[in-house]
Amino acid sequence: MIIKGKHAAYQLEDKTYHCAMDITMNFIGGKWKTVVLWYLKNETLRFGELKKRIPDITEKMLSIQLRALEEDGLILRNVYGIKPPVKVEYSLTDFGKTLIPVLNAIAKWGRDLGEGKGELVFLD
Repeated sequence: MIIKGKHAAYQLEDKTYHCAMDITMNFIGGKWKTVVLWYLKNETLRFGELKKRIPDITEKMLSIQLRALEEDGLILRNVYGIKPPVKVEYSLTDFGKTLIPVLNAIAKWGRDLGEGKGELVFLD
């Protein structure tokens, strides 16, 4: 990015980002991260509940995305119980909650596009 006529970049942890969008997409980019965050924005969910809400994601990919979001500090993984069956729940961290306005804006854009150019169908 260029600020006041000079090339600039953000240094965040061990990475260099050449624009603010690069930082954002590092955290929420890809097909599934924003969808997972969307479902966690208002409630705590277990793995199986997330899987039911996102039927097109594989269990392996959901595990990968949850791990990445946890490593980035956006979600919290709470484990209850000592021996199987162990209960694991996922929720947004305070840092993750700062994304709620962004998620709402992305969802509104998608709804507007879906209503303007698509058709709402019920699957049940």
